[in-house]
Amino acid sequence: MFKKTKVLIVDDSALIRQILTKILSSVNDIEVVGTAADPYIAREKIKRLNPDVLTLDIELPRMDGLAFLSNLMRLRPMPVVMISVFTQKNAEITLQALEYGAVDFISKPQIDIVQTLESYSEEIISKIRTAAHPKVQPPLIKPKPIKIIPKNRADIIIKKNEYAHHRHVKTEKIIAIGA
Repeated sequence: MFKKTKVLIVDDSALIRQILTKILSSVNDIEVVGTAADPYIAREKIKRLNPDVLTLDIELPRMDGLAFLSNLMRLRPMPVVMISVFTQKNAEITLQALEYGAVDFISKPQIDIVQTLESYSEEIISKIRTAAHPKVQPPLIKPKPIKIIPKNRADIIIKKNEYAHHRHVKTEKIIAIGA
């Protein structure tokens, strides 16, 4: 009996997590053991589920994917396939991800996500299978420190009643913006 490749999907989009799960579960040798919406949830699931391969988005809440990748490779090296709209061939962020220890990358579509990702299914499956085999080690080059910019909701950034001291003045002018 063969061993299935255990995959953990890390993406903040529930739709992407669902599509990737469907694609990867369609083959007998890959098992999606879990999904995570952010790096902190992913860290706990990695400890608990011990996946063989991780798929990772770049734009994530609470910590970006590159910072998480850098920390992961330093503390618990494992095969990572980047799946993001930012990971495109020769893009600086893609090269950075590969420098930090990612095994491969796939560009996430920006239009018609469901149809396009499903058309990439063979490529996604192939890259996961390939990633499952190499021995991943921490990167030889010490990565440059990453400035982590947390994503915050509007109610955290703009405090309530911050503009309450402004009085509303009636005018005859109207400003309209249309799209």
